[in-house]
Amino acid sequence: MAATGPVPFKDVDDGTFSAARDPKEEFGDLVVTLPRKEQFLVGRLYKGFWLPEPYAPGILAFQRRFTPRPDDVVLTSYPKCGTTWLKALAFAVMARNAYPPAAADHPLRRLNPHACIPFMEDIFTERREAKLESLPSPRLINTHTPYSLLPETVTTGGGCKVVYICRDPKDMVVSLYHFLRHLQPGLSFSDTFDSVLDGTVPYGPMWDHILGYWHASVTRPDRVLFLKYEDLLQNTGEHVRKLAEFMGRPFSAAEEALYTVASIVELCSFDNMKNLEVNKTGATEWKCKNMAHDSFFRKGVVGDWMNHVSPEMATRLDEIFHDKFRGAGLI
Repeated sequence: MAATGPVPFKDVDDGTFSAARDPKEEFGDLVVTLPRKEQFLVGRLYKGFWLPEPYAPGILAFQRRFTPRPDDVVLTSYPKCGTTWLKALAFAVMARNAYPPAAADHPLRRLNPHACIPFMEDIFTERREAKLESLPSPRLINTHTPYSLLPETVTTGGGCKVVYICRDPKDMVVSLYHFLRHLQPGLSFSDTFDSVLDGTVPYGPMWDHILGYWHASVTRPDRVLFLKYEDLLQNTGEHVRKLAEFMGRPFSAAEEALYTVASIVELCSFDNMKNLEVNKTGATEWKCKNMAHDSFFRKGVVGDWMNHVSPEMATRLDEIFHDKFRGAGLI
């Protein structure tokens, strides 16, 4: 019997797969012509968004070469807005028949969530499309790419499904600052904050990133699910059911009777994930560099910004986002 997905991406042996064309050779000439900004992460401005320079060729390759399957689910987010948690929840939901959430050998108990679901920027930058194609359906994939830069094969026609998670920008900037300090210990909070204000933060402007997915979810609710980190944290079980329904894997009455939803919520809870040995040790690749697994699990709470952001800074950030979101029905 053929394998059905999703399966952990790291478990797929890629030793025999041939490498795709190098996106640096294919798109390098274009990337060097794009406006460039020196900041804590060098960015290239492409069609209104500041893409991390190391990933810019890979994002262009993803945009132009990716062929989705009808049952693919693309997990999307602005960085540091709940990506790791969304990956864990989506994988646990979609793979629960093969990997019961209460099982001691569940992949999420031995692998970091980022090892279970491939990150498209890495896949296309590192020329691993053949390994991606080898995954059995349905596939879960992940990207930070703005909606307007996603492959047209994803955003038009029947396409596949897209799940997006956003977060209060004040909490996001604090999380981003602490995360990036693992790469640049001398990074200042004010520099990180200012980059969000002026829209030059990686994948920014953040408001345009959020609005792109929000408008898509309003226009195509059957294809784009828009989640808020705060809502997910407040009632995780309800949103896990919503996620499962959207992805085409609703929970049965028998599963509800067996508390399967509660088992998934517990497996993917911040405290459980943070305290697993695999997430306390080791590293995963992020923006072509290794990031310690524990850097993906800091606090996982709402409102930590109050410990870092002054009232004046919070007001400035809130005013900008309220202005950008005015009339969108998002606030």
